[in-house]
Amino acid sequence: MKALTPVLSTLTTAVKDAALRSLAQMIRENAQVLAEANQKDLEEAEVVGLAQPLMIRLKFQGEKIAGAAEGLEALAGLADPVGRTLSARELDQGLDLYQVTCPLGVVAMIFESRPDALVQMVGLALKSGNAVILKGGSEAKHTNRLLADLLLSTSVKAGLPKGWMFLAETRDDVKTLLELSDSVDLIIPRGSNEFVQYIMQNTTIPVLGHADGIVHIYVDGNADVEKAIPLIVDSKTQYVAVCNAVETLLVHRDIAPYVLPPLRMALEARAVVLRGDAETKRYLPNIEDAVEQDWETEYLDLILSIKVVGTADEAIAHINTYGSKHTDAIVTENRATAEKFMNEVDSANVFWNASTRFADGFRYGLGAEVGVSTAKIHARGPVGLDGLVIYKWKLYGHGQVVAHYSGSDPKPFTHRELPLAGRR
Repeated sequence: MKALTPVLSTLTTAVKDAALRSLAQMIRENAQVLAEANQKDLEEAEVVGLAQPLMIRLKFQGEKIAGAAEGLEALAGLADPVGRTLSARELDQGLDLYQVTCPLGVVAMIFESRPDALVQMVGLALKSGNAVILKGGSEAKHTNRLLADLLLSTSVKAGLPKGWMFLAETRDDVKTLLELSDSVDLIIPRGSNEFVQYIMQNTTIPVLGHADGIVHIYVDGNADVEKAIPLIVDSKTQYVAVCNAVETLLVHRDIAPYVLPPLRMALEARAVVLRGDAETKRYLPNIEDAVEQDWETEYLDLILSIKVVGTADEAIAHINTYGSKHTDAIVTENRATAEKFMNEVDSANVFWNASTRFADGFRYGLGAEVGVSTAKIHARGPVGLDGLVIYKWKLYGHGQVVAHYSGSDPKPFTHRELPLAGRR
């Protein structure tokens, strides 16, 4: 597979975009057979008692199939991330340096219960010129196998080299994959904290991803209650089994009496179980007690923990202590407080007066995403096309040697910035 990376890196934009549109059309044409394969997975998962959040993620029918096709078409409409000049500098007359984006090479994606993630990863890898290894969970084996076969055959017909993508299916495949430090450039895991930690601890290959989605909303004392309630409800219930759904709500003491009772009505109408600290229970009697473990838990379920705080600083300190650096939001009408929150909360995504569910590659206009990174390396937040390219330095000279620029009478460098449009 590594031998194919030079071919993939030089595919034209026209070829890649045409292939993406072909994949979208193929998915629509095969929606019925894909749904049937997925139904087999759902029935088998039901028998073995797969957890409900994973069951939700496993489903690949109807709107999810349509969304997968739409995501591929959106990718085709985006600018090509490969070959983009990031900087240009003259070192000396006739000695020009360019920083230019290029594919990572071979990217491996290991994920649980998400057939739609397989489609997203294939599309993003194709557009960014990367070879891709895919390993889904055994609970999605029927769906993933059919998807991989259809995606590979369609993409090869559209001009990609044979073998540019590969579906791994066994635990032994994963063990082998984790040892391929000379052949795989990046691993992107998507799944539970335990799963991601296992990947990180058993490979020397760089790993990009996040382990938890412990997401917070802080309702400031200057919040608009009518704005806050639907925003919180959306963040918790629009799609509960995802990493950007809110898990902990922090409410300023001054506004707690006004926001908590109507919020309880709105959330309980959607079957959300509330857990609160002692001060929260003054306004919401008879809800469950929130304990220390609740602040550290990603529920992926209809459960919300609530804590009353006295200041924005207290809310920020709580988030930076218990959060997973994924997504956190503030609801307030005070711009200074909002800016303070977004500057001081150490998370990949920080929002002001917006649902945490917006933390998504498709909604960001990235076309799709391979996951959300909480790392502080080359990509952070929703990882789309820009997270699947790196860069190389291209130096154009006319026979210059370093000896002329060193010694007792060195020739000076000009280090003059060049227009990006002037790259050779």
